[in-house]
Amino acid sequence: MADEKDSSSAGAKSVAAMFGKMGGSTKQTVDKDGRPCRVCDSFKSWRQHEGKRHSKAKKAAPATAAAAVVATGSSASSIMTLADDECPPDSQVLGRATWTFLHTMAAYYPEKADSRQQGMMQSLLTSFSHFYPCGRCATHLRSEMEKHPPAVDTRAGLSQWMCQTHNKVNVMLGKDEFDCTKVDE
Repeated sequence: MADEKDSSSAGAKSVAAMFGKMGGSTKQTVDKDGRPCRVCDSFKSWRQHEGKRHSKAKKAAPATAAAAVVATGSSASSIMTLADDECPPDSQVLGRATWTFLHTMAAYYPEKADSRQQGMMQSLLTSFSHFYPCGRCATHLRSEMEKHPPAVDTRAGLSQWMCQTHNKVNVMLGKDEFDCTKVDE
């Protein structure tokens, strides 16, 4: 419960201030222990604030990369790229993948869900809103779900709810809205 209160304390701030412009912000989000949150910020912002750790890793990287090149027969540049790709995704990469998953799930939802399916979808979305790695995103989703509960009775209803919820996030991030009348196209 204490974690829930910690993450929901950000709810008092305006949503726009919580999200900011994800790509251009240099403000670092930290977790409850004061560590930079890799999932909450863009990779560039996170890497900038992790400078000391990154520069220490760079000094050790030549030996590690050389050993990897010998062991795998690949180039040093591909090894270095691989190291960045193995990092947890930033908020932008995670967000795109998440919305792809959620919209796809809605598209394959039953045309008319029975009560068991409705309960399972409601439970999934509720659980999702508590365990999503970006705390401010999870808090925002819970808030939206309280104001506008997911329409889990039909595929069309869930798809529309998902599109409208996604558009609210797009507006906060300064992105264009999707025409929700085209969801089934």
